[in-house]
Amino acid sequence: MTETQFTPRVFSGIQPSGNLHLGNYLGALKRFVDMQKPDIETIYCMVDLHAITVWQDPKELAHSTRELCAGFIAAGLDPEKSILFNQSQVPEHAQLAWIFNCVARMGWMQRMTQWKDKAGKNQQNASLGLFAYPSLMAADILTYHATHVPVGDDQKQHLELTRDIAIKFNHDYGVDFFPITEPVIEGAATRVMSLRDGSKKMSKSDPSDMSRINMTDDADTIAKKIRKAKTDPEALPSELDGLDERPEARNLVNIYAALSDQTAEQVLVEMGGKQFGEFKPMLAELAVSKLAPISSEMAHLMGEQAEIDRILAKGAEKARAVAAPILQQTYEIVGMVGAKQG
Repeated sequence: MTETQFTPRVFSGIQPSGNLHLGNYLGALKRFVDMQKPDIETIYCMVDLHAITVWQDPKELAHSTRELCAGFIAAGLDPEKSILFNQSQVPEHAQLAWIFNCVARMGWMQRMTQWKDKAGKNQQNASLGLFAYPSLMAADILTYHATHVPVGDDQKQHLELTRDIAIKFNHDYGVDFFPITEPVIEGAATRVMSLRDGSKKMSKSDPSDMSRINMTDDADTIAKKIRKAKTDPEALPSELDGLDERPEARNLVNIYAALSDQTAEQVLVEMGGKQFGEFKPMLAELAVSKLAPISSEMAHLMGEQAEIDRILAKGAEKARAVAAPILQQTYEIVGMVGAKQG
């Protein structure tokens, strides 16, 4: 098999850790929906196995998994066009991850920035899962022979590790079996920043709810948060370099651009010279028009949990139809007795 023979296939996943916000929507969900095209297969996953690398309350995890599924669908993802499922229903992910645990090197894992950030000085008390989860992430991607993964800047290192694992596996076993997956990093707001501090990423863990727009916020709350977002006293510039050293202004321009499917440069051509007293209401109106219907649909879907569970089960069945043969072939390559059928 050569690299050119791999079926064009997109895979990506989000942890169901609760409290979906605008950063998740613009950095992931909206892009996932945009990638639903007839000529490429799209596979999207709620990565609940990744979520438990740190303690999760079981009831909250189940609720967050269903809420994330509702968010996917409300944002426009069609379960008939994309495969949509939660990770734990497809055991091939964990099975391939063990093979990759034996391919990846300790030094590779120790270099992971997120490991250093999350474990900090308390590494000896962090879970083995937290240390090894980039190997599971590689398995998430490669158990589908995914050729492309839409990622944010903070996930580029993990995708590079996925590529390293694929290259080493192929080299060690003398095959051209796993694709060298390409990152897809695009859009005006792939990294959405806090509404209270333009130097920090928008996060559900920020103690101030005013720092983020939650995907469950109603129209009035969305508008209020944008009106109160931190800005500076200067007017908007007409060119992009005029946003240098103005992180809050840049963030709001990027959000407007992403919601209106424009580039930041296009927004500034239209908005250059406007004060924030004029720009913010326009951004609030745009955000409400785009986000309030999603919030409303999520609430409706969460009232139909049996339907969400049915969608996830059906998606898992479709996912396993792709993943199981790839795992079986992997076992054959590695030399596992009984892997070959017939």
